[in-house]
Amino acid sequence: MMKLIGMALIALGVVALVYQGITYTTSEKVIDLGPLKAEVERKKTIPLSPLVGVAAVAGGIVILLVAGRRS
Repeated sequence: MMKLIGMALIALGVVALVYQGITYTTSEKVIDLGPLKAEVERKKTIPLSPLVGVAAVAGGIVILLVAGRRS
């Protein structure tokens, strides 16, 4: 179980380093006058620091090392 958690942390850390953020789209009403309606889709990004990715990879490696010694 610990090895699986360690591998998952490493995978998530690598993904965080590659993408460096989470992007999502929101839809906002610009005009709403009776039959006349207009919406705008805006992309927003939640930035992820590279330190988050490095910490996840390092934590995964530590968990794998500890799990390897216990078995």
